[in-house]
Amino acid sequence: MRTFPYPDAGPVELRSPNRYLLWLARLQKPTLALSTALESVWMLSQAMIPFAVGRAIDTGIVAGNFSQLTWWVGLLVTLTIIQAAASVLGHRAHVSSWLQAAFRSAQLVGYKVSRTGNAIPRKFSTGEVVSTGASDSIRLGEVYVVATRLFGAIIGYFAVSILIFRISWLLGLLVLVGVPLACVVLLFVIRPLQVRQAAQREEAGRMTAVGADTVAGLRVLRGIGGEHIFVDRYRARSASTRDTGIRVAWSLSDLAAAQVFIAGAFGVLFIWLGANMVLSETIEPGELVSLFGYSVFLIGPIRTAADGVSRFIRARVGARRIIKVLATEPDVADHEEPQPAPGPQSPLIDTRTAITIAPGIMTAIVSSDPAASASLAHRLGRFDDAVLNEAEVRWGSAALHRVPLHQVRRRIVVSGADPELFTGPLRDELDPHRRHSDEEILSALQAASATDILDGLDGGLSHEVAEKGRSFSGGQRQRLALARALLTDAETLVLVEPTSAVDAHTEARIAGRLHQARNGRAGTTDGPAGAGETGGPAGGEPSRTTVVVTASPLMLGCMDKVIFLDGDRFQAEGTHQQLLASQSAYRKVVIRSE
Repeated sequence: MRTFPYPDAGPVELRSPNRYLLWLARLQKPTLALSTALESVWMLSQAMIPFAVGRAIDTGIVAGNFSQLTWWVGLLVTLTIIQAAASVLGHRAHVSSWLQAAFRSAQLVGYKVSRTGNAIPRKFSTGEVVSTGASDSIRLGEVYVVATRLFGAIIGYFAVSILIFRISWLLGLLVLVGVPLACVVLLFVIRPLQVRQAAQREEAGRMTAVGADTVAGLRVLRGIGGEHIFVDRYRARSASTRDTGIRVAWSLSDLAAAQVFIAGAFGVLFIWLGANMVLSETIEPGELVSLFGYSVFLIGPIRTAADGVSRFIRARVGARRIIKVLATEPDVADHEEPQPAPGPQSPLIDTRTAITIAPGIMTAIVSSDPAASASLAHRLGRFDDAVLNEAEVRWGSAALHRVPLHQVRRRIVVSGADPELFTGPLRDELDPHRRHSDEEILSALQAASATDILDGLDGGLSHEVAEKGRSFSGGQRQRLALARALLTDAETLVLVEPTSAVDAHTEARIAGRLHQARNGRAGTTDGPAGAGETGGPAGGEPSRTTVVVTASPLMLGCMDKVIFLDGDRFQAEGTHQQLLASQSAYRKVVIRSE
């Protein structure tokens, strides 16, 4: 039994859809080999049945030999049992190879999405990624089922050709030439199908994307009465997808009609020649019955070949979409020449703004351009190595983008201005790694002034959070995200506008409790405790560094230090009161934010 998720299989082959499909096939060689063997046994046993029937007629019924009739009937029963067993076991092997390829592709897409950061959302919509991981991976897996069936059909085709040659070289030659020729003719019908299926897949992806965007913004749309606009967009996109689907159906119907016509014409010609041979006493009546059975059997390889080409086209379309996702380069990756992470209490120095984030204190960042301060938080969290190559951030003596990524993520945590909440129990949402007790989670909620949210939930910490936390208001989501950030207990915590969606009274409580939550100081509910920039807690334990990007006076008044940026350049630093007294530009920014 194969386990899921699958272990790492090494570098993925992304040079072309065909190479990707072959790469997946190599990963499941035992299953494919078993499936192919069983399919071959099934086809060979099926091919032998007309032969056994013909021999039973000629040597048993016509010749009046009961023992020969009994022997051939026994062989028929044996072939039927073998065929039934091979069919059941083969189907299981088919499904296994199909699901292995589908789940492995879905796992690769999911892993890529979770490890690539913002690169995926910039390149693909949510709907496109969902369609790639779900629909495309399932379609891709179908090709391995039809591939084994096609191999078995080829084995059966050659076996039947040999049996027909025993009856007539003319009919045997007709089979050897006619069946491949019929498959080639079908390619002219399949070619338009490839183009139309690719177009239909693109339209379906766009429709899914519009639907996902509409659902995500449904609450806002209803609030402003704009849901009809998105309904109209979805209706138009759905109609376009329907039209492309109808064109695909046209091609599929043409293919089905061509299969019936070609296979029927081939069968009629084959039986007509055989019947004339019986009349001329060239072959026996039982051999004519065998020829009829062979003609029916040969319809299978023709249809399997057409179905194989059709499914291979669909698989290539899906593989191409999957490759696009898997080939997306992440914004961050471990450097080829890594530098060791610095020790605790190391400052962060941003070369673009020329500021230093001193360790162990609470520092606020205020800028006349909000985008500049948000960009600074982005750099401090190392979310784009390309940016850090141009505007380096030093972490102690090391370049931040050259420190091993897992160490950066463990020690530096950024909580953005628009936090995401996921589906699941609230306890797991706040503490996904389950490192904290309920008491510690409640303490974090207290620091984020979010215990009132918990009071309104029937299940408390076991409450099931809706998708994206839609059952919570914007302020509630923000406070829950703050509690989640505090529970990381990160050495350096960067909070971007953590109180922008809450009222002034709540913001004042959060500002007063943030010191206590981060540094464990007693009696720090109304402002920073302790003087100076060391900000060390009682007991001599090292303080943790907290950076808050905000222009809120309530938050700024509780900071150990405030750094003011003029655009993206350092302008001044000091306490909130000092900057209010000395910097007119700072006063304008702060007053405007009130």
